[in-house]
Amino acid sequence: MVNVVLGSQWGDEGKGKLVDLLVGKYDIVARCAGGNNAGHTIVVGGVKYDFHMLPSGLVNPGCQNLLGNGVVVHLPSFFAELESLEAKGLTDCRSRLFVSSRAHLVFDFHQITDKLRENELAGRSTDGKNIGTTGKGIGPTYSTKASRSGLRVHHLVNDLPGAWELFETRFRRLVETRKLRYGDFPYDVEAELARYKVLKEQLRPFVVDSVLFMNKAISENKRILVEGANALMLDIDFGTYPYVTSSATAIGGVVTGLGIPPRAIDQVYGVVKAYTTRVGEGPFPSEQLNADGEKLQQIGAEFGVTTGRKRRCGWLDLVVLKYSTMINGYTSLNITKLDVLDTFKEIPVAVAYSINGKKLESFPEDLIALGAVDVEYVTLPGWNEDITSVKTYAELPENAKAYLKYIEDFLGVPVEWVGTGPGRESMLHKEI
Repeated sequence: MVNVVLGSQWGDEGKGKLVDLLVGKYDIVARCAGGNNAGHTIVVGGVKYDFHMLPSGLVNPGCQNLLGNGVVVHLPSFFAELESLEAKGLTDCRSRLFVSSRAHLVFDFHQITDKLRENELAGRSTDGKNIGTTGKGIGPTYSTKASRSGLRVHHLVNDLPGAWELFETRFRRLVETRKLRYGDFPYDVEAELARYKVLKEQLRPFVVDSVLFMNKAISENKRILVEGANALMLDIDFGTYPYVTSSATAIGGVVTGLGIPPRAIDQVYGVVKAYTTRVGEGPFPSEQLNADGEKLQQIGAEFGVTTGRKRRCGWLDLVVLKYSTMINGYTSLNITKLDVLDTFKEIPVAVAYSINGKKLESFPEDLIALGAVDVEYVTLPGWNEDITSVKTYAELPENAKAYLKYIEDFLGVPVEWVGTGPGRESMLHKEI
């Protein structure tokens, strides 16, 4: 059984918290895409754990965790994050953590060229704006993967005669090609190679054939939870291109990022923030550049876990969510941060886009069109109550339940969980 947790908007919906809530029921938690550009915060027993690359399943003992072949891995960050979690009291992580031999490696020169590439893309764009990359080297690594010049985990840990020499040759060639494109930049190739000679021995115990690992687990009826990174609106194909990440963050990325058959997937849980946020550039139709947007940002503490950047805030956009649901096929929803709306007397919800008076059938693929849409809102009454102490779904204020019901009816997908605070205990379950 494979169940999947996916972000339904522009990321930062709180996927890690749902994974943490569910993980006790699963034998394996796997990541299928992205790198250390992700960011989940989980609060357990008053301790805050920040996850950027590693699966959130590490917070629960007895659960195995996998970085699949679709993930790109910056090894210094991998070990730094692991050591940080261990320092906060998470024990026995190393025996429960695995890395796909087919995962691509992120090097420091990828991170350097990420910033150079961001400037290059901004210079070519029609509006002169940056893409909004985290600068973690993710995009350049996926670029070398697509151009068939990248280096994978198995290239590094291979012990066969001549393997290290080949790795070294390909590494030097990669750096040379980056300098041919971007010009000379400060980078110590010899120091980096020496560093990776050490890192390969540290990495070796974690490496597995992830295709075999996953499919063997499926054949043994293991319970598997896939933790998506980023979200649908940042998908390389379906997001607000080019203001997207460089990987497949939709349901298709689960299949290609782990090497599992589509028929193995059972439930797909869509995580939805009760309002809408995004980091970085690109059109954002329901954004509120006013006191309401500021209020959402302040109450919701909308700062990126990985970058610290302020998130742009707006009302819940059901046009985005309808589009997201079409692609990912959510079987149920987790509405997060509902408590952030506690003090709003009225809560607008975006329900349609139009251009020059003509209503659009779906979310537009063209950003010029997206930037020109007029947004139609339905305004729902607020509940003006503190819901952070509510323990059951039935205890929610009637207007809060009406807000959730409106989302369910519009999308045709049931709400199964509702987040009412930052802690792991602040998640209400509703029978569906």
